[in-house]
Amino acid sequence: MKFIKKIIPSLLILVFLSVGVSAEVVDRIVAVVNEEIVTLSEFNAAFEPYVRHIEESYKGPDKEKVMEQNKRMFLMRYVDNMLIEQEAKKSYAPITVKDEEVMSALMDILSKRQTNMDDFVRGLAKEGKTLEMVKKEIRSQMVRMRLLRREVQSNIIVSDEEIGEYYNQHREDYEGKEAVHIKEIFLKYPTKANKAVRAQVKNEAYNLRKRIEKGEPFELIAAKYSQGAAAAQGGDIGFVERGVVLPELESVIFNLSVGKLSAPIETDSGVYIVVVLDKRGAGLKPFDVVRQEIKAKLEEEKLEKKYDDWISSIRKKSYIDIRL
Repeated sequence: MKFIKKIIPSLLILVFLSVGVSAEVVDRIVAVVNEEIVTLSEFNAAFEPYVRHIEESYKGPDKEKVMEQNKRMFLMRYVDNMLIEQEAKKSYAPITVKDEEVMSALMDILSKRQTNMDDFVRGLAKEGKTLEMVKKEIRSQMVRMRLLRREVQSNIIVSDEEIGEYYNQHREDYEGKEAVHIKEIFLKYPTKANKAVRAQVKNEAYNLRKRIEKGEPFELIAAKYSQGAAAAQGGDIGFVERGVVLPELESVIFNLSVGKLSAPIETDSGVYIVVVLDKRGAGLKPFDVVRQEIKAKLEEEKLEKKYDDWISSIRKKSYIDIRL
């Protein structure tokens, strides 16, 4: 869920502490959270994947400012995660995660990456990480998620009256002209490209699609490689109606199931890869389906507010000293 994604970094962002052995100062404290500290080396290790993403995807003139803003936002989220973990340990019913649950989550990761344990461990070693580091982070994230479900999500209720009121206020979103919400990656043909060059572009599109199928986020691939207008938004172009997009695209996206990734689609100008996020209009969805969608949307909105209120109350009763 979005509120979970907002709180918890991806499973493989690992944290480790480097301690100097000489008298020279090689590290410093960037935050104190109750009785725990965050060192600069520890924070930099966790933030490194975001640094690489910004370096690769952001081309604006104020990259240093963007980096600094993201760093401070990440630190606040990092502190919130520490507070959540601390709360899980001291709550009236401490939350625990069994070893077999951690291994099950790890095996899911390997399955999505289409790799085996030996190759995974070798890859970690090249990055200076160990399997135990990964398992520790998975355990921590599972603890945080369970606490949030117990303290926040379990208290959310959406009534039939709220669902009906929302439907009446947003009826146009569920009726009328057929439309699909899509994300796209567009690889443009060079000017006067010959058959060989076009084949090369199409082959590149197939390679990008394989990377997405293996688990790489569509948004990051789009931000890095797409030449479409929405590349900076991860390829998200929102809802499009019939008759608006190219015929080659329309014939695919309106027949593609929600959540499915298209094969590369050739057009006169280039090659597209598309994923459908949602559909609406033209009687596409029965009311029961619409009802569940509205309920999920309202739950998400309530979760956001409930979480903000809950974490704010935790911050207020905690000692937090930011020194970054």
